[in-house]
Amino acid sequence: MIYDSVLGRSFSKQEQKKLGYWAFVACLFIALSFFTNFKPFLGPLSVLNLRLSMGEDEKLHLFSDTDSSLLIANETLGSSSSTVNDTSSSHEEEEIMRSSLIVNDTDSSHGESEIREIIMNSTSIDNATSRSQEVFKESHTRNMKTNDTSNSPPLVKEKDSYMVNNTNSSLPKATDAVVVTKNYTIEPQCTIMSRSDFCEIKGDIRIDGKSYTVFIVSSETDILTAENTSWSIRPYARKGDQAAMAAVREWTVKLVTDASDIPQCTQNHSVPAILFSAGGYAGNHFHAFTDVILPLFLTSRPYNGEVQLLITNGRPAWISKFKTIMKALSRYQLVSIDNSQDIHCYDSMTVGLKRRTNKELSVDPDPSSSPYSMNDFRKFLRSSYSLKKTMAAKIRNGSKKRPRLLIISRKRSRAFTNVGEIVTMAKRLGYRVATAEPDADVSGFAQIINSCDVVMGVHGAGLTNIVFLPENAVLVQVIPFGGTEWLSRTYFEEPAKGMNIRYLDYKIRVEESTLIQQYPADHVVLRDPSAIWKQGWFAVQSIYLRQQNVTLDVNRFRPTLVKALDLLHQ
Repeated sequence: MIYDSVLGRSFSKQEQKKLGYWAFVACLFIALSFFTNFKPFLGPLSVLNLRLSMGEDEKLHLFSDTDSSLLIANETLGSSSSTVNDTSSSHEEEEIMRSSLIVNDTDSSHGESEIREIIMNSTSIDNATSRSQEVFKESHTRNMKTNDTSNSPPLVKEKDSYMVNNTNSSLPKATDAVVVTKNYTIEPQCTIMSRSDFCEIKGDIRIDGKSYTVFIVSSETDILTAENTSWSIRPYARKGDQAAMAAVREWTVKLVTDASDIPQCTQNHSVPAILFSAGGYAGNHFHAFTDVILPLFLTSRPYNGEVQLLITNGRPAWISKFKTIMKALSRYQLVSIDNSQDIHCYDSMTVGLKRRTNKELSVDPDPSSSPYSMNDFRKFLRSSYSLKKTMAAKIRNGSKKRPRLLIISRKRSRAFTNVGEIVTMAKRLGYRVATAEPDADVSGFAQIINSCDVVMGVHGAGLTNIVFLPENAVLVQVIPFGGTEWLSRTYFEEPAKGMNIRYLDYKIRVEESTLIQQYPADHVVLRDPSAIWKQGWFAVQSIYLRQQNVTLDVNRFRPTLVKALDLLHQ
């Protein structure tokens, strides 16, 4: 009552009413100031996740903010930059966000989209008064079966998703903001396949042939890891064969942040590059195709010639032998990169070759795995060597047309000792017969074999030339004595069927092998080949593949050539 009497004597009723309104506004202001100043000490707000729509060349960040009410979700690679700022408090308090990153990556080479999911963890800092901004820790630890397992590159498997803990490295600190541009360098995306591993790289790439190193340089030092990261790879498509891979030069792919510490570019290139090896078993004609040329076709063909090939372990004789294929795959000069005095620089490259199947001389038939087939590869070879015949002869009843038979001869081992008898018998059946032995002139032999309808020969690398045969031709593989059936089946029977080539084989008896002239009849070599196989591959190779020639029983072999004629009638 005393307050009412004081107010009544001091103010009129109208003035008292106005004073009440202002007192109410002052109370609201005081309450608002209280909650604003004491906000950092209040309990955390509920976790909020935000999903943004994604388009091509975009990254999506999902942030769970457990330290403040601030939610940040903006990083798009397609824009020139993206800035993260925290100015929510008067003291510029800055907090670390726990985040999940989902990447939508479009494979431009094949027109296939792959989703790679990476879960990235970073450590929160509780000091709310710190004025220095801590940023995300971002290092990719991957499990990749390469020759260097201590530091493995990011793992990508087609049509799969992977969750990877980020624990190794961090982006550098920034005082105000994290700025990410579309030109920043990322770690190599490396893919594990059945018979090969390969890494696809974009950025400032410099290749030092003297140290066998592929440097990936970033001018954006605030977005790369603090420590350099490197991986090793042998760019040859026969992973798992230790003897072969031991003969392949090892290259290092290395992320660096200080360009002054590495060689400077002496040759800049505007097209992508592919680094591959012609080591391993590539000196063998069969392995040259199954381990190098076919995987190189699958890797380089999407570029339609706009790619430069870099060869390591490239012997001059090998390069000369396959120069026609190298020129057909690339419009640019082949670079023998080993010990090169130049530093070659690219914006994009692939280290290693793509081989998606365990089968020899074959392409994975699944179109989702590769846009190319074995038929595409054979068309490419016919185009490269200007081979005219696309279909084998089809013999009709009463036709005087005589199919052409090629007998692939050998001089050193697994040679026919009675070629004359075979030729005479084949001519009597109605064949036109030619004999030839493959050599370094791949183009010349490709012309010969492409002109034929039936090819016969003892199991060996020379049969690899069936890749030049026309469609629906017939291969007759003569299987030598000594338990080599699985070799013959794996290396030529199965691949022939994948090339639309009809297949026949003829397994010789011990009496048709010249080994009976070298060993007694009761010797283990003749009596029990499986015992030799138990001694290992080198024992088998030295006896059954290098010491043996073949004297065909032409009367026993005759029905096989008759069957080949029947196939040409179909």
